[in-house]
Amino acid sequence: MIGVLLVDDDALVRAGLRLMLGGAGDIEVVAEAGDGGQVAALVAAHRPAVVLMDIRMPGVDGVRATRMVRAVPGAPEVLVLTTFHTDAHVLGALRAGAAGFLLKDTAPGDIVAAIRTVAAGDPVLSPAVTRRLIDQATAGGDGGCDDVAARTRARLGMLGDREREVALAVGRGLSNAQIARELHLALPTVKTHVSRILTRLDLNNRVQIALLVHDAGLR
Repeated sequence: MIGVLLVDDDALVRAGLRLMLGGAGDIEVVAEAGDGGQVAALVAAHRPAVVLMDIRMPGVDGVRATRMVRAVPGAPEVLVLTTFHTDAHVLGALRAGAAGFLLKDTAPGDIVAAIRTVAAGDPVLSPAVTRRLIDQATAGGDGGCDDVAARTRARLGMLGDREREVALAVGRGLSNAQIARELHLALPTVKTHVSRILTRLDLNNRVQIALLVHDAGLR
C-alpha cells in the first residue's frame, strides 16, 4: 500500500481527496493535516510514502513544510497542490524538494497515477511543464542575478563534462530518451548520469537540476 498524508487547510478538499483515493486499491490515506506545521509530526508518526501538499495555508505554508519534510532522512515524496497559473510559490516548493505538482482540478485518475509515479521515485513534471516553469521563473525575474549565477555555475563545475552536458539537456526540458538521442548515449547511461548529478549536487529530482541550470544562466 502507498501511504498518503493529505495536507490542506480546506476540510472539504481533504474529504474529497480521501473519498477519491479510497477507490484506489493500492493507496491508503494514513493521516490529514490542516496546516503545514502539523506535517513533520504526522510524517514521523505515520511514515507516508507521499505527502499531497497544499501551498497556500495559514501558519506554515506548503513551501516551508516541504522544506522541513524533505530535510529528514528517508523523507516521503511531496506532491504540491496548486492553481499553477496564479501560484507564485510553486517554484519555491520545487526548489525545496517537491517531486512535482498537481492542479486542484486534476482528474481523479491522473491524481492517482501521479501518486503512484512519485511513490516509485519519479517526478510528475513532463518536459513541457518543466520548460514552462523555468520560463515563468525567467519572466518573473526569479534567480539569474550575478551572485546567484556565479554560485550555481560553481556547483555545476563539480560535474564531469558528460554529466554537465546531461544537466544542461535536463535544463532544456529534455526527457531521458531525448537526451540519449541528442548525445548519442544509451538510455541506461543517461539515467546513470542523472543519478550521479543528483548525488553530486545534493538535489532531490531532475526538476531541481533544471532550476539550477536556469539559475546559472546556462539554458
